[in-house]
Amino acid sequence: MLADGTELVNAMKKAALDAMEAKKPVNIVFGTVMSAAPLVIVTEQQMMLGQNQLILSRNVTAYNVPVAVNWTTGSKEGHTHPVSGSKVLTINNGLVVGDKVWMIREQGGQRFLVVDRVVGV
Repeated sequence: MLADGTELVNAMKKAALDAMEAKKPVNIVFGTVMSAAPLVIVTEQQMMLGQNQLILSRNVTAYNVPVAVNWTTGSKEGHTHPVSGSKVLTINNGLVVGDKVWMIREQGGQRFLVVDRVVGV
């Protein structure tokens, strides 16, 4: 009886895995930035995606980072000044025309998470 129960559980697990695979809950999609403002990305399948269809990760946006600094300046004449405190740096990582990106397509939807740039392609 235990063998039958184990077989039933294994069959159910296999059916669940097969159903998930059939639905393809995650699709990786590649695209190229055609316009930065407004943002337009064209996929390899020639689907044109606009701002309303795109969710941007931090990797492909400009953002601010607070940093603490504590160092001493140097000069050729030996004159130095201490520099310390906090500053805010802006990381200008927004997408530009021609950038190649990889995206994750939302399951059953028309929205795409732009994860990062693709380099060396």
